[in-house]
Amino acid sequence: MKIGLVGYQGSGKSTLFHWLTGVAPNPHAASWAGHTGQSAMATLPEPRVGPLCEIYKPKKVTLAALEIDDTPGLSRDHRENAARLGTLREAGCLVMVTAAFSGADPVLDLAGFQEDLLLADLQIVEGRIERLRDSLKKPRPTREQDLAEIVALEPLHAALESGRSLVNVPMTPEQRQFTRSFRLLTEKPRLIVVNVADYGTPPEKYAALDPPHEVLVSPLSLELELSLMPETDRAEFERDLNVSGPRRDDFLRAMLRATGQILFFTCGQKEVRTWLLPAGGTALDAAANIHTDLAQGFVRAEVFRSEELLRLGSEREIKAHNLLRREPKDYVVQEGDVLFIQHNA
Repeated sequence: MKIGLVGYQGSGKSTLFHWLTGVAPNPHAASWAGHTGQSAMATLPEPRVGPLCEIYKPKKVTLAALEIDDTPGLSRDHRENAARLGTLREAGCLVMVTAAFSGADPVLDLAGFQEDLLLADLQIVEGRIERLRDSLKKPRPTREQDLAEIVALEPLHAALESGRSLVNVPMTPEQRQFTRSFRLLTEKPRLIVVNVADYGTPPEKYAALDPPHEVLVSPLSLELELSLMPETDRAEFERDLNVSGPRRDDFLRAMLRATGQILFFTCGQKEVRTWLLPAGGTALDAAANIHTDLAQGFVRAEVFRSEELLRLGSEREIKAHNLLRREPKDYVVQEGDVLFIQHNA
């Protein structure tokens, strides 16, 4: 799942991209003149991997990663913003970065961002309704389906026109079917990052900025500067600033929460690996994430909890305590599960 970073010019959005991914922004990729962006992967930290490696002694360790897209900065006069936001329609989650220094107002920026999202979605829905109405003027075999789509879309159009995000609008199955290809922006989960001047800003100041979405507060330029220092110098500066890490890990875990995904493990002497799965995903979905052959030949999943393994110290003890379960394909995978997929070759 892609995570789209979005913000007005000067928000620190590209600084956040650099800090999280370690990839310096390309000034031409997210230029004022273009609508393209830049993408890079950010490895997800997982503190349970180290202890699991002590148990399995694997030859290889692989950590799941988030794909993060840095997009062109939005304009505060809102011109061309709908086109710029179009690059985010493939993203599964939006991270809005707003500055809180040098006169910038995160409250106003967030209100402007909400307006930009609503207008971008309104253009999509309104354009589709207009095309459908034009098609009804001609004899077409899809007339009934076109009428049904108009009936489904009109309440959504009214909600957007009144300033309501579609994430707050209960949708019927038909409405979800008709809008699935639109990838509407106001339906997407989001996370707010407030870029402050220094570490002295209390996070509580902005905690209620965008309920119910999570809000993170950090001086992104300082974070990036510290991350680029040699480790010994960084530790000294962190002591002087009275800050402690790993703050980057906290940001990435917050992004994972915002996407609605969970982590599960596969473990063995060959490899210990973390995998991403949408919350509510089944054992069959997890098998497909690992390899399509595992899903096609799925027999069952052998499952146990990672915390039980770490507590007991070995698979032998897991089995001795009857903690290994054999689950069917519709088993809903839980965060932190260790899975072994049994399949027919």
